[in-house]
This record gives sequence, structure tokens and C-alpha cells, in this order.
Amino acid sequence: MENCDLLITHTTALLPDMTLRNDVAIAVDRGSILALDDNAILEARYHPRTRLDGTGKVAMPGLIDAHTHVCQQLLRGRITDEPPMIWARFLVPFESTLEPEDVYWSTMLSGVEMLKAGITAFADSGGRHMGEAARAVAALGLRACIARSTMDSGGFVPENMRGSVTQNIAETEALYREWHGKANNRIHIWFALRQVMTSTPELVESVAAAAREVNTGIHIHLAEHLREVEHCVVNYRLRPAEWLDALGLLGSNVLAAHSIVLTEKEIQLLAARGVIPVHCPRSNLNSHGFPKTPLFLALGVPIGLGTDGASGGSLDLFEQARLLKSAIQAYRGLPINDAAILPVEDLLRMATSGGARALRLQSHTGTLETGKQADIILVDATAPPYSAPHLQPTQHLLRTLVMSAGAHDVSDVIVDGVVLMQERRLTQVDEAEIICKAGEHLQAITRRAGIA
Repeated sequence: MENCDLLITHTTALLPDMTLRNDVAIAVDRGSILALDDNAILEARYHPRTRLDGTGKVAMPGLIDAHTHVCQQLLRGRITDEPPMIWARFLVPFESTLEPEDVYWSTMLSGVEMLKAGITAFADSGGRHMGEAARAVAALGLRACIARSTMDSGGFVPENMRGSVTQNIAETEALYREWHGKANNRIHIWFALRQVMTSTPELVESVAAAAREVNTGIHIHLAEHLREVEHCVVNYRLRPAEWLDALGLLGSNVLAAHSIVLTEKEIQLLAARGVIPVHCPRSNLNSHGFPKTPLFLALGVPIGLGTDGASGGSLDLFEQARLLKSAIQAYRGLPINDAAILPVEDLLRMATSGGARALRLQSHTGTLETGKQADIILVDATAPPYSAPHLQPTQHLLRTLVMSAGAHDVSDVIVDGVVLMQERRLTQVDEAEIICKAGEHLQAITRRAGIA
């Protein structure tokens, strides 16, 4: 028999073609998926150092939160039901007062929630002190693409949150040198633009060039709301996507969070440039509108799914997927009597392989395939003694998973071959300590920011 680090036995596996295969085993060694085959075959072939019983569970690729804000985790519950402008009244005062330790514990708390929701990788568009966010990711065992919040204009932005073009590029380059490829290559450092209204043409061009120089990604908020459109049309006579393209920014290394208020022409432009859009349903529907998701899919564009952070709710991608399906069905499917305008298979791809494509990690994660990194979650779907009446019995398990499962159904999480959660218990970090420390920092930040 051959040795391996981990063997998940008697599970049902979600395959890349979005079908389910019953009674399989998954062998993991040195952080990668060694084999996925019939349980009897792999049980006879491998002698594992660690064994996980997958009976009654569905093995899936880890979910990927393709747009979040770990620095805003301690704003949870503060902005709900608040009138505009949320950005000026809460987000800016909050983020501008963050100290390095605040960011560390906020990221730790965010990571705990991610792990318990089956999220194994995320892309963060940036804030202050992002080296502390990277330090937390290393401790948590997660995979992440981390950027700095980059702004060089905007009168409503405090001075400590914006800087010159030279300063912005230099600080991201320093973060890149310190953290890119660290934690066994689980941490990638990206460039970012916070939004078009806080970016000069010089900053856009410099970010595009700097990211190309080191072959890394660019994380942007794009077409999130109508004020962006007004800003670009008034100042440049171009819509946001057209303006960014004219400055040489759009390309296959760009993750465009939100992507809501886009014309069909802009969507075709993004598709032609290889830009990956990321929808954040709860955030978008609360204040920005309905995305043109079916058009993106018809053009063959992969789409990522994001939570937009915990300030407006939870980090539950199952919930986000259902919300997007219902919204698109009501807004675009119902008027044309199309009951399957956004099938469950497409939603699962957004939360897994689409997110991996958005993070430029499609060759590493996003699907359960031999040779890919072992980023795997187990969803407790059918295990006795019938403790999940919302999932079983079912006539179609895949549809039921998408429409009924939630973060609380994730039982086990593996990242890079390491078991980070087993039967809902975190193995690498102290959950109680993190919640306690985060609470202490929440109180201090709230006082400093004056948003009590």
C-alpha cells in the first residue's frame, strides 16, 4: 500500500461537471489531491496518516469569497437600516481610525467565520495595515489575495487613507515584497483601486503598469452605483469601464467587484478584455440594483461570488447564491417566463471555480481534481440520525444543497491538505479567544471613530 497524508472515505463528491458521484474516497498528500475514485479502490491502495469519515457528507471544493472586506468585520450590525451615505458616515470614520492590532483581530474573526462557512479562499480589496491581515491569514491557514486600499483623490477621504501616486505604488510594492508567496504560497498580494471617484488617471495608469511588472492581480470596485457613472461621464465623457480601458487597466488580471450599473456595451468590453466580474447579491440588492448576470454567462464570462464583508450581514455564500438566484429569477426570468434563467449549477460554479478564476487560482483550486490543491469542504447532508430535515430526504441532492444548505451545514474544512475544521471544531486557532479579543477591539474602535 502507498502512504498518504489524508484519506476522506465514503463520501459523495461534487465533480467539475457539477454532477455528484457516490461512495468515493479522496486521497490527499503534500497538500494536493492525489486521487479521487471509488472508495473500495482507494481504501485498498492507500494507507493514510489521517482519516476522515465522509459518510453522509458531500465533498465539495472550498467556497471562495471573491470580494470581501476583512477590515470591516467589526462593523457588523452597525450599518443596517442606516440612510445614505454609509461610506461617508460610517466606513470612512471607521477605517481611518483602525490600528494594526485592530486589523489583525478583525481578520482573525473574519477568518473564523469563513472557516465555519466553508470558505477556504478570499479576495480582499484592501484597507489599512494589510500586512496584519496577511499575518492573520497565515495563522488561520486560509488562502487569500490581499490588496491595499489605494486612493489619491476625493475630498471626503481622510488624508491617512489616501496618498500620492508614488506613495500608493511604493506601499503596495513593499507589501508585495514582504508577503507575496508566503505561508506555502497561500498568500498573494495584489494591487487595487478603491473606486473611480477616488482615483486620478495617473494612479490608474500606474497601478496597471505596476501590476503588469510583477504579474499580479488588480482588485477594483466597478460600476457599483450610479455616482461612479456620473463622475466618469461628467469628467471624462466616458463610462467607468470605458475610462479604465482607455487608461490601459482592463485585462485578465482584473477582478471587478459588483459590476452592476453596466451597459451591454461595457459588459462586452469586459468580456473581450477577460475581466472577471464578482457579484455581491445582498450588498448590491440593498442599494445598487440587479446585475446583468445572464448576459455575462451568455458571453462565456466566469463570474465570482462575494459577500462584501460582514458589515451588512454574514459571510454565508450559500445564502448569497440563493439570493442571487431569486433576484435574477424575479427581475429577468419572470418577465420572459424562464424558470431556469440562472440554474443551480451556475451558482455553484460562481462560488467555486468562478471564484478561483477571479483570484487567478484556477489551476490550483476551485474544483476537485487530481493534482489541484486540497481545498475541500464536507457538507453534512444526509448523515444519520437525520439531523438535517432541511436537506433530507430529497429528490435532487444538488438542487437541495444550493437552495437549502447553509454555513451551519459545513462540518469539515481542509485547506492545502491541512484539516482546519473537523466536525465544526477549529483545529488551528482558538475561536473563543478570537471572539473575545475582537470584542475588545470593537469597543475601542467605536469610541475612536465616534460612531457609537
